[in-house]
Amino acid sequence: MTNWGAHEHVMARLQRLWRGGRLLADRLETSSALFPLRIPLKHPTAAELSARFDAARDWIAALQESSARHGYELEWKTIRHRQLGENRLPVAALVETPEVALAMLRKQAEAKRFDAIAEPVRERFPELLDWLSRKPLKALEHADDWPRLLAILDWLRAHPRPGCYLRQIDLPGVHTKFIETRRALLSELLDIVLPADAIDLAAVGARQFERRYGFLAKPPLIRFRLLDPGQRIAGLTDLSIPLADFRRLDPPARRVFITENDINGLAFPALADSLVIFGLGYGLDALRDIPWLARRELYYWGDIDTHGFAMLDQLRGRHPHARSLLMDEATLLQHRLQWGNEARPTHRDLSHLRPDEQALYDALRTDRFAPNLRLEQERIGYRWLERALPQ
Repeated sequence: MTNWGAHEHVMARLQRLWRGGRLLADRLETSSALFPLRIPLKHPTAAELSARFDAARDWIAALQESSARHGYELEWKTIRHRQLGENRLPVAALVETPEVALAMLRKQAEAKRFDAIAEPVRERFPELLDWLSRKPLKALEHADDWPRLLAILDWLRAHPRPGCYLRQIDLPGVHTKFIETRRALLSELLDIVLPADAIDLAAVGARQFERRYGFLAKPPLIRFRLLDPGQRIAGLTDLSIPLADFRRLDPPARRVFITENDINGLAFPALADSLVIFGLGYGLDALRDIPWLARRELYYWGDIDTHGFAMLDQLRGRHPHARSLLMDEATLLQHRLQWGNEARPTHRDLSHLRPDEQALYDALRTDRFAPNLRLEQERIGYRWLERALPQ
């Protein structure tokens, strides 16, 4: 065995260029920046040639056979040896054209598909060529989708911020699920081709796709229970209504409780002049513009973990009068047997916690009680909850 450069080394270099996208990106250039490609080969030293002349001769023969079979050239160097005289050794492989490289990798079909993607992009959206150069393999993953992707880009460029539902885009082969399953890719492309005033930069992430590009989205529903039987709405106590309707509701209840867990919301004890909102998680931001919440006693009950306090902080950023419920050290220590672990704690600073809350949050994020400690709200004793509720 030797460590001299062999055909496998040539293939490994080409494979790295393919995996890095450079072989495809090079096809977008008017003249190749990669080819002819020179791949240096480690070769025997004069001492190795003297000690292992037969092995060196076999190595040269194998390289010559491989280069002839795969269509690349060898660059030679003559070395002079005191005893062996002059000997020509291959010092580099020369891959003259991208076609040779693609044939060696058996990637001709993929390159042809990439060319089929690039041609209409060059004609209709030349501003996407830089993206195509940076992410050619990602483009290739969606090769069959590109005619429809470009049709969507065309449509949105002609109808910026259309104010309709995705379902109302009427293009051949384009349906709601096609767009929904490709929102991340479409976002990358739309951010490049659309004018700045057609993009809501505050809406970030695939879930905000509709808002970012001016589509109508399914309105969020707010679920709540009226805890006072005397304050039913049309005889109902458990309701889910659109956020816009909830904003206008202004119910008679004096106290509002917010809890993340659905079962906690369903099992929340009956309580005079009160209601409970549940199931929002980090969707608490939906409550930011509910004017009547400012006129209610407001309580938030979340898990005793770092994310629970982050949600409390988020709510209090909009409603500074909100109080925490059962998110204190006494509750945590009382339920030691119910402790669990938080999978991915947050350690960011929170600016809206009160001193006792801040102290407990700091204890959690520094593992004072236990690593990644979490007490889920549904593990807290029911009687403990009943005693903690204001009367």
